[in-house]
Amino acid sequence: MTASAWRGEPILVAGIGADGWAGIVPGVRAELAGCAVLFGSARQLDLVPADEVPARRIAWPSPLVPALPGLLAEHEGERVGVLASGDPMFFGIGSTLAGLFGPAALRVRPRPSSVALACARLGWAGQDVPVVSAVGRPVETVLPELTDGRRILVLSADGTTPGTLAELLRDNSFGGSRLTVLEQLGGPAEHRRTGTAAGWPATACDPLNIVAVEAVADAGALRLTRTPGLPDAVFGGDGQFTKAEIRALTLAALAPAPGELLWDVGGGSGTIAIEWCRTHPSCRAVTFEQRADRRERITANAAALGVPGIAVRGAAPDFQPWDGTPDAVFIGGGISRSGLLEACWAALPPGGRLVAAAVTAESEALLLASSRRYGGTLRRYQVYRGTPLGGFTTWSPQLPVTHWAVRKTGEIPAGS
Repeated sequence: MTASAWRGEPILVAGIGADGWAGIVPGVRAELAGCAVLFGSARQLDLVPADEVPARRIAWPSPLVPALPGLLAEHEGERVGVLASGDPMFFGIGSTLAGLFGPAALRVRPRPSSVALACARLGWAGQDVPVVSAVGRPVETVLPELTDGRRILVLSADGTTPGTLAELLRDNSFGGSRLTVLEQLGGPAEHRRTGTAAGWPATACDPLNIVAVEAVADAGALRLTRTPGLPDAVFGGDGQFTKAEIRALTLAALAPAPGELLWDVGGGSGTIAIEWCRTHPSCRAVTFEQRADRRERITANAAALGVPGIAVRGAAPDFQPWDGTPDAVFIGGGISRSGLLEACWAALPPGGRLVAAAVTAESEALLLASSRRYGGTLRRYQVYRGTPLGGFTTWSPQLPVTHWAVRKTGEIPAGS
């Protein structure tokens, strides 16, 4: 179903908080009372009195998103209401429905979100606080946000999320972080719990909660920010990865922007794809790696560094429709394979970027020929690292790396 497919009356999407029916303004109550069918979670539906809203009630199935188009289409001729937690457009069902049917198909009636309520209780400036959702997502996605002294809000999936989050913080050198769990925000049973990640108890919290994190890094913890060029030591593997200095230069050439998709061809340990995705929560990546053991390592590295959503595929150029259309392609290995460069170029839309790296004379010659034929920029980098030599320090050279960076303005000529 596309955004233009909804032919019924606009769907009412009404926010409801922990204060239930009492917190909904009279105008929205009247709109809900006029609905013939009402969708929501079982908990939300129980908050609406049947004598005031006699609509037929349908609890959301699981998984929800694949079922939505068909489920709602069954009731297109009726007045449909949907209950959402707080603000439907903030990590809520409202944004999903807008993507399916378009904004004109909806009448959205928001309530204060749990984030707004949490900031009000804590005295935090909402515009300065990153929000990470653990609802239907791995809690590890909080890791790229962690820096010493930062405040973060985590939307919990259920009552076990605070304990899982505390364990994650302990395991990643943030055991001293202060956690405040705000339960049933805005309702009569509102309650808070506080403590440190290191000392957090194993008991579950109320399922309806949000966690406020005041991050405190352990002494000597590695500084892992969203800026590309993470220390090599944080990537496990067989040493087949782009080193920190070249990695930072590669990401600068790829120029990731929020929401963009990268194809990382010849993934190795996944360093480029991982750093691409860490630059912004909405960045996505598919990495292609022919060796199974390295594919397993990429998956492990991505989870350990807070971007577990990276898709890991086999050897390129066996691209599939579900791999999407890349905004940028990085070829870190296998560029001399017949047809690989052409397949990557063909997959790029106009304006897409391609960056290729070479460390052998043969692959370097291919980059030189490609640059002459299609344009772009060639650069050659050599990094030296200081290493001990007896009681002194000497400079140890790393392998020189040649980069070809090009933006697509046309197709590779036939027969190239």
